[in-house]
Amino acid sequence: MNSTQNILTNLPQTLHQSLNSYLEQHPDWDEHRLITAAISLFLLQNADGDRRVSQVYLEALFRRG
Repeated sequence: MNSTQNILTNLPQTLHQSLNSYLEQHPDWDEHRLITAAISLFLLQNADGDRRVSQVYLEALFRRG
């Protein structure tokens, strides 16, 4: 991942609690990595299939970047 952008968003409490629970159980993941993987997977499944998005997703999954 070459550059990053910050986003500020409100999450439903249930989603936030679930996110925190997952991160507590998986210390090799952090919030940035998880959100990056989730957004890139969503875009892969629902957008035009940009290869750069595929690269971001794979980097997030395998922690390269």
